[in-house]
Amino acid sequence: MAEIRKREDQKREDTWDLEAIYPDGEAWKSEADRLEEMLGAFASHQGHMGDSSSRMYEILEEYCGIQNLAEKLYVYASMKLDENTADSAAQQREGRARLLITKLSDACAWMEPEILALDEERLERFMGEHEGLAGYRVYLEEILRRKAHTLSEDKEQILARAAQISQGPGQIYTMFQNADLTFESVSGPDGERLPLTKESFVALEQSRDRDIRRQAFQKLYGAYEAFGNTLAAMFDAKVRGSLFFARERGYGSTLEMALDDGPIPTEVYDQLIRTVHQNLPAMHRYVELRKQCLGVEVLHMYDVYAPMTELSRAGAPEKTYTFEEAKQMVLDGLAPLGEDYRNILREGFDHRWIDVYENEGKRGGAYSGGCYGTHPYVLMNFQGNLNSVFTLAHEMGHSVHSYYTRKNQPYIYGDYKIFVAEVASTCNEALLIGSLLDKTDDAARRMELVQYLLEQFKSTLFRQTMFAEFERMAHQYVAQGGTLTADTLCGMYRKLNEEYFGPHMVSDPGIAWEWARIPHFYRPFYVYQYATGFSAAMAIAKKIREGEDQAVEHYLKFLSSGSSMSPLELLRLCGVDMATPRPVQDALEVFEKYLGEMERLRGQSGD
Repeated sequence: MAEIRKREDQKREDTWDLEAIYPDGEAWKSEADRLEEMLGAFASHQGHMGDSSSRMYEILEEYCGIQNLAEKLYVYASMKLDENTADSAAQQREGRARLLITKLSDACAWMEPEILALDEERLERFMGEHEGLAGYRVYLEEILRRKAHTLSEDKEQILARAAQISQGPGQIYTMFQNADLTFESVSGPDGERLPLTKESFVALEQSRDRDIRRQAFQKLYGAYEAFGNTLAAMFDAKVRGSLFFARERGYGSTLEMALDDGPIPTEVYDQLIRTVHQNLPAMHRYVELRKQCLGVEVLHMYDVYAPMTELSRAGAPEKTYTFEEAKQMVLDGLAPLGEDYRNILREGFDHRWIDVYENEGKRGGAYSGGCYGTHPYVLMNFQGNLNSVFTLAHEMGHSVHSYYTRKNQPYIYGDYKIFVAEVASTCNEALLIGSLLDKTDDAARRMELVQYLLEQFKSTLFRQTMFAEFERMAHQYVAQGGTLTADTLCGMYRKLNEEYFGPHMVSDPGIAWEWARIPHFYRPFYVYQYATGFSAAMAIAKKIREGEDQAVEHYLKFLSSGSSMSPLELLRLCGVDMATPRPVQDALEVFEKYLGEMERLRGQSGD
């Protein structure tokens, strides 16, 4: 395994072009200073929102300009820090950016209360007489919808300032994860030292050497266990912060508050968990098949990522891909979406939208970033395996979604809600896997691809739903007066892990600490949307691949609509109704179909 590079050793073409946002830190500072002045001047509008339709339009336009600038400043600062989280100058810049966002919230806290104080008939008249203001109709109606949870101006300002404090646990966790936490290296069969990082963990868990997998598993979770009480206190603080805001705003629960941003009924969350529970026998059947493929008497949690097909073909080399090969595979796989879509992909590939490889201090994982007024950006830690190829397709799905939205919507609707955020990314993956399966009749290659697809179901639909159920349990526990200790959290998590993975899997002690390495828990009730988004994406991809009339046109309209409609309405454009359990159930039936194919292929191969 190669040594981890330093940031300065990365090739320029393998890094993203943040200089397209700001050429350097000084330019960023100048814009940050300008934003401070703009925030001060914005106060002159307070008390005048209802003066006239033209004055309301002027205020909203200026607000959008300030908001956009603040986002641009934050995007640059946070992505610059993600290049190397140990960079103290970047830490300072990102800290100031967060403070500016808090100041922005404080400076604008009077807006919604003033809008809500207006007579609805007057507001309707304003929109009717001013063409520009009519473009804010969805935005204004959404404010009215949340009226019951919007407080007085002075209380809104207090909550805006409190928001910075509530972000503390997540910020501490991020620094702990990316800058401070280290792991012991793993010993190879010849005594060589294999570096263990958050990024290399999965690669080590995919090793054909079971002892390497066991060591990586035990050393990674052992590191989290060593800080178990601290990590539990962080998570407890985050949950309590969410509960504070939910109660202050009059929500029945933190779940209700989190989903109201959609708005998504809490029943969607609950029916996801119910539907997956009804289909856990299929997950248990998959685990049993994994045990058979690996040829082990006892299946451990460190066997979860081990390739079932590679291990059954003694000595078969693991297939690897260059980044150039990965880009071409993605372009080929997404051909059904048309040339306009693929040209946007090429633009991103050729003009440094992507920060490709891991380096010391770089944030782990992958994401799509950017904001209105910038092109999209993708952070990766490319490992050269099939998973990295699909990660590229996934993150570029987010980025092209953002590109279409920002191109076709004004700033106020130029982003999309979290609930639909995972649809475009996962649809890309579904189209890619379908394309690759279409191109091969080779049983061994099909087994590799079907295995990947089954792994996606396991990790996205089953595992993320397990995370969602754990998160719901943790928040309910605190709401009922409990304190989240390490023992409590580990007990909750291990019980769920046993339930989801079933009787053919040993839930090793270390897996009880998995909750401690999931950063999304610091963004309450986010993870369930991976599962719902996956289900919706599977339905949309099926329509596109089967050539359903106008399926691509409807999908591109979805990508272009931003937040101009509610998430459930947007998905209905594509013929998918997430208010029912049908999409989740349909996706699970696809899982069973490919599980059956894997069982047949294994039988034919004699493994």
